[in-house]
Amino acid sequence: MKDVVASLVNSKIESLNMYVSDAFISKVEGKNVFNIVLDSDTLIDLNRITDASRIINDIMDNTNEIEHNYDELDIYSEEKGESIDE
Repeated sequence: MKDVVASLVNSKIESLNMYVSDAFISKVEGKNVFNIVLDSDTLIDLNRITDASRIINDIMDNTNEIEHNYDELDIYSEEKGESIDE
């Protein structure tokens, strides 16, 4: 599933310096959630994840390459360790 999502999405979000690191369906509170995890060589801030989410939502809504057997789409960034507050 990751490879299919990456082939659909990566070229569209590369200008944001991001790529798909994982894609999978999980069960959360009885719902099927399609998880798309994004990663980057740099920290992903809220603006970049929001921009990528808009692009990915449009792609997912308009593709026939992935079955739409999920209740929710969750797009989020890979965790990058602990934050240090000074």
